Amino acid sequence: MTQLEEQLIEWRRDFHQYPELGFLEMRTSTIVADVLENLGFDIEIGKAVMNPDYCMGKPDEAETKKHLQWAKENGAVEKYLGFVSEGYTGIVATLDTGKPGPTVAYRVDMDALPIFEATGDDHVPVEKGFRSTTENMHACGHDVHTTIGLGLATKLMENKDQLQGKIKILFQPAEEGTRGARSMVEAGAVEGIDYLIASHIGTGVPQNHFVAANNGFLATSKMDVTFKGVSSHAGGRPEEGKNAMLAAVNAVININAIPRHSGGATRINVGELHAGSGRNVIADHATMKIETRGETSDINDYVRAQAEAVIEGAAKMYGATYDIELVGEAESVSCSMEVAEVLKGIAEETGLTSELRSDAAAGSEDATFLINAVQKQGGQATYCVFGTDLAAGHHNEKFDINESSMLPAVETLFASAKKLSNQ
Repeated sequence: MTQLEEQLIEWRRDFHQYPELGFLEMRTSTIVADVLENLGFDIEIGKAVMNPDYCMGKPDEAETKKHLQWAKENGAVEKYLGFVSEGYTGIVATLDTGKPGPTVAYRVDMDALPIFEATGDDHVPVEKGFRSTTENMHACGHDVHTTIGLGLATKLMENKDQLQGKIKILFQPAEEGTRGARSMVEAGAVEGIDYLIASHIGTGVPQNHFVAANNGFLATSKMDVTFKGVSSHAGGRPEEGKNAMLAAVNAVININAIPRHSGGATRINVGELHAGSGRNVIADHATMKIETRGETSDINDYVRAQAEAVIEGAAKMYGATYDIELVGEAESVSCSMEVAEVLKGIAEETGLTSELRSDAAAGSEDATFLINAVQKQGGQATYCVFGTDLAAGHHNEKFDINESSMLPAVETLFASAKKLSNQ
């Protein structure tokens, strides 16, 4: 095993033990910043690369302060905590070679999920001693993505003389719930980028396989809805109440009756519904969490507009008021096939069995904001997937990857940086 591979495993297992949710990646981001700066990268961190006005679904101040204390107690690098203490945890690392050439960028994400990790002895993180120390879990591989980003940074600096132009690595917070990427776009983090490569591990792609352009992402909107009514005694004066619970339930039923769209696939789901305060009280409040998806951004806009109309109608029906907060969003995407072709060829040289593109529905991804922004300014961008053996599916308590898949990912991305920067 090479020294780099040993380092990748060490980083990955450390991040896995200390997972952090979106906009709370304080321990993770400060460690990343410290490694990057020690390697010699110029780094921008926090509000310098994130626009606070576009941080959707960000935890409140109390939760953020509580997690800051946790980060201090669990290995965060104090030098950088001031930049991320408010929950703006994004990083852009830049290697300027001083030679003319394009700007090539790579995006990796850092956040975990609110999933309690499996505790059985047959779970490798338990067996090897790196199971999560918290009630959260890296159940989607973002600990691996962060590690691959650091491995790429290491290779870039070791081989700086082979590169031209500028190389950037974007460490993005809050991908889960599709919340973090747009804030980086709105802060100008992708301005001037000629090539952008976003990547993921797993997603059903087999070990030692590679997909150069994953086009199947659905556009999505995540919404938190609040209904407000008037409470009243359910037996004594029911006519004086305005039942927010009935408004919410009516909305749930009719949201699921929204007509499908002839232009492509649609999805809609109400994942949570909470209402009321007592058995004999007319419910004066109700909340629900809803998401819409569409094969294209236009189709998702249709589903979202229909859902909002249903919510408005249900509120009026029961005399309630309502509020809709957008807490996550992603677009559809069409990867740039020219840069994907380059990646496919490089992956094959690295020893990976490669395919050019996949159009299979693959959930949603807010890297689409980054990709579309680069393409709109005349650059090329793609989203690629490195295959791995999975112990269980993504977002599962037994999720785990084959750690031998990390080094080929680093080698492939480094080789792409060398080739693209010299074009």
